Amino acid sequence: MGISVSWDSEAEQPPARQAAWRSMNAVCAGDKAGWLALFAADGVVEDPVGPSMFDAEGKGHHGHEGIAAFWDATIANVERFEFEIRDSHAAGDEVANVGTITTYLPGGYRVDTDGVFVYRVGEDGLIRSMRAFWETERAMATARQVPE
Repeated sequence: MGISVSWDSEAEQPPARQAAWRSMNAVCAGDKAGWLALFAADGVVEDPVGPSMFDAEGKGHHGHEGIAAFWDATIANVERFEFEIRDSHAAGDEVANVGTITTYLPGGYRVDTDGVFVYRVGEDGLIRSMRAFWETERAMATARQVPE
């Protein structure tokens, strides 16, 4: 997995933005342990928010065990990630990133997921929640096979 996240690392950034950047880089690197370490013990991942093929009840994935299971069911199955963050809005202990996540799947398939990705951190800088707002149908409509 290649790292495709770019950010002005020289500039001082709010803690939530830093946590989001670290999260995206860990995903790109395929670093499950490093990614889990970014979350508070009671952290929650909702990706996407609401009921989905990844979360039938739409209640999110809770704690390190639930978040690790989410990784295994989703992130682990992707060959490569690219994050294109076009805009980022930090306020208080949260950041809302607007962009596209491109996933490269086995068999030469590629899917582009446009969305808003909201991270909330605690005073310790650990992620308390990550909420991804994207539409399954829109993302699946971009699925295509690309030459390897």
